[in-house]
Amino acid sequence: MKKNIVFLLIILPITAMLIAGCAPKASAPYPDYAESRGQVPMLAPQTTSMPMASMEEGTSFSDISASGNSVKRIVIKNADLSIVVKDPADSMASIGLMAETMGGFIVSSQVYKTNTDEGIEVPVADITVRIPADRLEEAMDSIKDLVSDPSKDILSENVSGQDVTKEYTDLQSRLKNLQNAEAQLERIMESATKTEDVLNVYSELTRVQEQIEVIKGQIKYFDEASQLSALRVYLQSQESVKPLTIGGWQPAGIARDALQALIDTLKFLANAVIWIVIFCLPVGILVGIPGWLIIRAARRWWLKRKLLKQQNTPPKEGA
Repeated sequence: MKKNIVFLLIILPITAMLIAGCAPKASAPYPDYAESRGQVPMLAPQTTSMPMASMEEGTSFSDISASGNSVKRIVIKNADLSIVVKDPADSMASIGLMAETMGGFIVSSQVYKTNTDEGIEVPVADITVRIPADRLEEAMDSIKDLVSDPSKDILSENVSGQDVTKEYTDLQSRLKNLQNAEAQLERIMESATKTEDVLNVYSELTRVQEQIEVIKGQIKYFDEASQLSALRVYLQSQESVKPLTIGGWQPAGIARDALQALIDTLKFLANAVIWIVIFCLPVGILVGIPGWLIIRAARRWWLKRKLLKQQNTPPKEGA
């Protein structure tokens, strides 16, 4: 019995290390869970087929079929929006209230002041919220309703998505393998009699359990990130984007138009040079040289014929 225990103590750690290192490393970022424990995950996100019980409704998942089994796609969607409003602070409060009403929450928010080109101090706001992924478009439409003129006051808009299905399924697979190793270590520990054997098994069991906790934290991170999209909104006041005006005259607009005209002219000249060098010059050489040779040969033939005709023409009487 003791020999079997010693043999298992030697083989089992090696087996657990091989199981933990079988799957390729994933590129997904480590979750906040692992960072809060002050640990660097020893196991990169990897996976399996996902248990359907862990998928809640309202996430940004889409059904696909893989090897005859139904699998869920996990996509982490985030968005950024920059708009111009009358009162950034008031609009920021409205966005925070909207997020909470939709079942989300405020991640961060700030209001500060900046100076325009004319030296006018204007307020600016920045807020980041998390909202249910399936209501992301609805939330963005509600925020766009805060502007006066959508064609001018929506400065930028960006929606990005990250498919983490592979990382998630890999994590599930590694979690299952580690849990199997944990169960085997617990059975060995129950049958161990020597203090040295117990300590060795306990040390290996602790290491495996730490890896299990890290992977569970990563899985939780993916679940929460896919269910709640991050939406960041940058709000500027209308005074910060108003053009410089002097007595009804807007020199900034005139300068912009003049600069654009200069750029268009330079582009036209550059395009003309490119066409001349790359197209016109080669075509002129290919067509012009043979044409010049043909014209020269024809001219020499005509002059020669004219000379022969003059020689064969008898002189007139009395000349």
